[in-house]
Amino acid sequence: MAGGEDLISKKSGGGSTVSILIGAAFLMATSAIGPGFLTQTSVFTEKLLAAFGFAILMSILIDIVIQVNIWRVLGVSGLRAQDVANKVCPGLGYFLAFAICLGGLFFNIGNVGGASLGLEVLFNVPHIPGAIASAAVAILLFLNKEMGRAMDRFAQILGFVMIALVLIVVIKTSPPVGLAVKETFVPSQIDWFAVLTLVGGTVGGYITFAGAHRIIDAGIVGKQNLKQITLGSINAIGITGVMRYLLFLAILGVVVTGATLDPGNPAADAFRQGAGELGYKFFGVVLWAAAVTSVVGASYTSVSFIRTLFPFVEKYHRYWIIGFIIMSTGIFATVGRPVTILVIVGSVNGLILPLSLICVLLASHRKSIVGDYKHPLWMSIPGYIMVAFTAWMGFRALGSIVKMWTS
Repeated sequence: MAGGEDLISKKSGGGSTVSILIGAAFLMATSAIGPGFLTQTSVFTEKLLAAFGFAILMSILIDIVIQVNIWRVLGVSGLRAQDVANKVCPGLGYFLAFAICLGGLFFNIGNVGGASLGLEVLFNVPHIPGAIASAAVAILLFLNKEMGRAMDRFAQILGFVMIALVLIVVIKTSPPVGLAVKETFVPSQIDWFAVLTLVGGTVGGYITFAGAHRIIDAGIVGKQNLKQITLGSINAIGITGVMRYLLFLAILGVVVTGATLDPGNPAADAFRQGAGELGYKFFGVVLWAAAVTSVVGASYTSVSFIRTLFPFVEKYHRYWIIGFIIMSTGIFATVGRPVTILVIVGSVNGLILPLSLICVLLASHRKSIVGDYKHPLWMSIPGYIMVAFTAWMGFRALGSIVKMWTS
């Protein structure tokens, strides 16, 4: 369990519990809404046009199935994912922790890079000083005595800022909303690869555990909190869904006119074409906010996977988080963004989701982990289907990378 500053819910009543659950939802959501989120949404909107709305809808439904299963089982057990995995299969938790930390580190390099690009758009700051400044903001959060509360507030404020700015761009680009809604439910084309890409970017790797581990740190655990935990998990997916759909509409208003986006930075180009230079500055704010909140989420969650495995990490966990941020920033500043490694780690990350989900589902039937809690069958069956589906897609993606690497 976390230090005293995080055990707010046990001491302050329902108001604090609600506040922490909202913070956990935003932490998970803003961890998902990173530079890759913006790029993915732009690329698929340009490719599928209004039919991309269906891919967003399907990904949201799949995300809810995965997230509710994971949050409920971890929440009722009071154990983090690595500890659950070790109880299901001794040693598996160490492997899961290593994979999450490795993936989190390399994706954090991309997040730091995205934050530096955001500051470049806004203030023409060179990349390395921009990366260092952004990392410093994240580090200040973890130096706060009540770092849990500071992290929650930071995620909430920047989450609302991102949604508000994208909504303004939606109004400016005037997308065909009626067509988008129609295609969301009755698509003219279906791209399941797009659906699985969105799922991986929303609940893959460390992301779904960001909020789950946060509520465990805060002591919001046990059967008595299941209703709030379930609602919090759905709210987190709802936040990412709202952001994704608004971004989709903003970009659709540009590409539906026949405009083509700059493949080097499609999201930035869409904002610029749709709302001029002011729109481009809005993109800078959105990119920086998305990237820096992802730095916070990736660092916090990655270290949370090794806290219970190594006592010296548990004792100094806030400094390990800070060290994680410094390492990510140092690699970006000296090596840059190692694209090949990022692609490979991304594919491996796709296999972490089915592995972690199967561990959680198996744990849901073990009294030694969940006590007398009975996990609903209507949650378990879709969960196992998602394990098979995401594992199949993950192996397909990894096979494509291996083929590309060896050819």
